[in-house]
Amino acid sequence: MAHRALAHKSTDDVAVAVADLKAGEELTIESLEGGPAQRVRVLEDIPLGHKIALRDMPEGHVVIEYGERIGRLTQAVKKGGWVHVHNIRTLRWDYGKGNKPTRRRAGKGGS
Repeated sequence: MAHRALAHKSTDDVAVAVADLKAGEELTIESLEGGPAQRVRVLEDIPLGHKIALRDMPEGHVVIEYGERIGRLTQAVKKGGWVHVHNIRTLRWDYGKGNKPTRRRAGKGGS
């Protein structure tokens, strides 16, 4: 079976489209680490390389990909929806929402 989208880890909130996805498609999405596959209906066209939601997620949800926190949703996304820059914001600039920026230290004395 040819894969149309793959998750990196079984605990990820999103998978990556490995082909252009069309609204209405029914996908079986597996993770690269194994585990049970998920059935997902694509809700909107999703371009190659972009993310598809593997579960319903509310606005403000911190999205997990590669088993890591990658960003915070700026609006709710339904399972099968497109996750990209129009509805997710990197945690790097997410000050004041429980993600404190870290200061890099220059040597042992710090700065």
